[in-house]
Amino acid sequence: MPGGPEFSEDHIREGLARLLAAAVDASGRAKCNIAAHAGLHKDVLRRVLQGERSATLGEALRILEASRAAPRAHLLLFLVCGSEQAIDWLQSDLAEFFEEFSAEFPTALERLLGDQLGNVKPRWARGAANRVARLLSDHIIELERKDEFLGNFFSGEREGANV
Repeated sequence: MPGGPEFSEDHIREGLARLLAAAVDASGRAKCNIAAHAGLHKDVLRRVLQGERSATLGEALRILEASRAAPRAHLLLFLVCGSEQAIDWLQSDLAEFFEEFSAEFPTALERLLGDQLGNVKPRWARGAANRVARLLSDHIIELERKDEFLGNFFSGEREGANV
């Protein structure tokens, strides 16, 4: 239901405050340094992190950036998946991958689909997401296999040199 509890101001403010507070905590930086880097008064930062005041979009992005988190990825995750998913991916390569992927995906779609872009159906999204995840999984498995092969190859080479 649009405008329901999930989109209430209180719910959004509380979720965003949880995300921002987790990012600040995970950064290991002093809150006063984060406030200064984000261009906020330290009391404003405190009120935002406690959920007493709503952060503007710009403030949220600057707080995440000052916390050394991938700002766009975490806000996008927050909007699409909620604060828990965004918090789970804090300070991870996965968040940076998601940010880069999210920025590149529309351009890749336009480049590869061209005039067929209008033919894409919303019902294909889940399958496409699973296919991309499977492709990444296969890629990681292949890289691990190659690393293991090279490790065995070079360790065998060293053993042969020691004989």
